[in-house]
Amino acid sequence: MGLKKRRVAIPPARASAAPSAAGRPGRKTTGSARAGTNGTRSTREAYALPACTSGLKPNACRVADGRRTRSGMRDKIADKSQMIADRSNRLRSVPKLILLLLAASGTVSAQNSSVERKVPKPGIKEVQVPFASIKPSATIKVGGTADWVLVTDDAVWVASTKPYAVLRIDPATNRITARVKVPGEACSGLASGFGSIWVPICGKKPQLVRVDTAENGIAAMLPISPAGAEGGITTSEDSVWMVTDKNGPLIRIDPSSNSVRQRTPILPGSYNPWFSDGVVWITGIESSIVTSVDAATGKTLESIPVGSKPRFLTAGGGSVWILNQGDGTVSRIDEKSRKMIATIPVGIPGSGGDIGYGGNSVWLTVFDVPLTRIDSTTNKVVKQWIGKGGDSLRWGFNSIWITDYKKGLLLRIPEKQLMQK
Repeated sequence: MGLKKRRVAIPPARASAAPSAAGRPGRKTTGSARAGTNGTRSTREAYALPACTSGLKPNACRVADGRRTRSGMRDKIADKSQMIADRSNRLRSVPKLILLLLAASGTVSAQNSSVERKVPKPGIKEVQVPFASIKPSATIKVGGTADWVLVTDDAVWVASTKPYAVLRIDPATNRITARVKVPGEACSGLASGFGSIWVPICGKKPQLVRVDTAENGIAAMLPISPAGAEGGITTSEDSVWMVTDKNGPLIRIDPSSNSVRQRTPILPGSYNPWFSDGVVWITGIESSIVTSVDAATGKTLESIPVGSKPRFLTAGGGSVWILNQGDGTVSRIDEKSRKMIATIPVGIPGSGGDIGYGGNSVWLTVFDVPLTRIDSTTNKVVKQWIGKGGDSLRWGFNSIWITDYKKGLLLRIPEKQLMQK
């Protein structure tokens, strides 16, 4: 939820890539007390040195080998001297060429990132109002940045930087009751299950941190790393699920032993899992495919084409809802038939962002359009708030909990205020 979501630049999903992800500096898919999720990923270009580096025509780059016939010893000596000089000049030019290529690569990368961050988000103009018109019932300072919201049965959790931590908030008082420091940036969602909060960490030493909710402290640090920023993590009845490599697989972790118990092959470029009603759903941002996996057997069920570059997802109302970063739409998949039944224009393309479900509504957030509400009964955008803020959100305790990533804030917005026409 990204950039996510802005966050740690780890080559891949997204993503979450990108919380979210760019767009945002790195992103997510945590939802109910069960599931968790989402940066900008960068790709390094490989360059091949040309055979000729002197700037002359190809045949002028050939160095004299002493075989050319010239009259007189003076010509032969001059020929050999020229050969040595040409070789020396060529060798000196190689480092310069490499520097130029690296500089060009950085420029291209920076330009691509800039373009992605500046993707226009037209939204749905006829239903737009200022985000500043919302009056939160609570505004909580989290840290340097605020990202990855998770709602459990008795608490709200959110990740921060400066310091790197996950914070526990009591919804009865809107106060921070615990701040658990972690060894890096939470970059790939949060998930709840088995008396723990599961926190994928990026940075110098990527790993999976397990936080004990009874003690509000780290219970274990698993040498299992997320595939990258803007990815996700989720929990089912007996397992924790996460993608650890851009080429797959989807791994299944046994919480009783903190070890991997199963690996399920998935499409490359799939990063964000979400558990709902016996199925793990995984978005494939590179394939524009959503894959469903039987959570009991770990076997693939269906591969479903959706919108462009699907990333974050949620479930509710008998459906799985997917935010498509490529075209700014939301795809709706019926959970029973595993068929796509609607594509909803929202007008919010670009990296980062987040999606959640609650109050018979689908809720979305991205930079510049911090909050959007879709009526799940009509599949239409009924209201859209524009302005600064946003990046990650969840529904719970009759409220939307939404981050202002850049200001390091978590806002609580009551349901009644959001449902007003």
